[in-house]
Amino acid sequence: MTGFGRASKQIGSCFFTVEMKSVNHRFLDINLKMPKQFMGIEDKIKKIISQSINRGRLEVYINFEGEFLANKTVKVDWAIVDQFIDSLKEIKKRYSIEDQISLENILSFGAGIEVTEESLPSDEYELEIVQLIETAVKQLADMRAIEGQQLVQDLKKRVKSLQEITLDLEKIAPDVVEQYRERIKKRVGEFITGNIDENRILTEVALFADKADITEELTRIHSHIHQFQETLIEQEPVGRKLDFLVQELNREANTIGSKANDGLIAKNVVELKSIIEKLKEQVQNIE
Repeated sequence: MTGFGRASKQIGSCFFTVEMKSVNHRFLDINLKMPKQFMGIEDKIKKIISQSINRGRLEVYINFEGEFLANKTVKVDWAIVDQFIDSLKEIKKRYSIEDQISLENILSFGAGIEVTEESLPSDEYELEIVQLIETAVKQLADMRAIEGQQLVQDLKKRVKSLQEITLDLEKIAPDVVEQYRERIKKRVGEFITGNIDENRILTEVALFADKADITEELTRIHSHIHQFQETLIEQEPVGRKLDFLVQELNREANTIGSKANDGLIAKNVVELKSIIEKLKEQVQNIE
């Protein structure tokens, strides 16, 4: 499910901005990008996010403008610099080079010069950043909730269509057996003369009816639809549960399709599977 959240604040000499956006994903995947000074609270930030978001791929950015949160110092290893200059002099002498040794020569090689950073205390910053994270994730969750309401209405509409097709299949199924009986009786009558062995026909029809019976599959589809509808009104993350129910609906539709020995049933199964496929796509957006 998509969403976006943003929060910003002036903290000391720095202006901090937190932005996060989410896209569809089967599980919760948080990609956090922030200044290394705050890597110590990475787990805390992810925990705060996971309390509000259970599913989706999130990109979280923490940026700042202003004075850097570290003291930088330059250290010079004079022994190394001396060796470097002596080496340059030796090179000039050996190859008769007239150029003068400059500061640029030394800095370009960085010989014996090291810049170090010492992080400043960041407890105050960390507390403020956590609050920014909470604000941004609430915005994101609110946006996802609005989208979720729209998705629920769409899912309800599709499930209703699924239910209507299932009811149509229940009406069609008994006629298929009777039609088969008449076809068998007609074919037998074409090849034999005299009395038709009704018992043999009844046996053949009974075998067909058993093989083509889709009553159990239709019953399970009704059950899955009911569970799907009940799950949609639960006040908790239901995406994975809905995903499972869609898989089960698809399984039953496939079984009916393999048993179908009638054009009308086959047509309805195609419609059934088409709706289930759309449900599958939409369920991926549900947390």
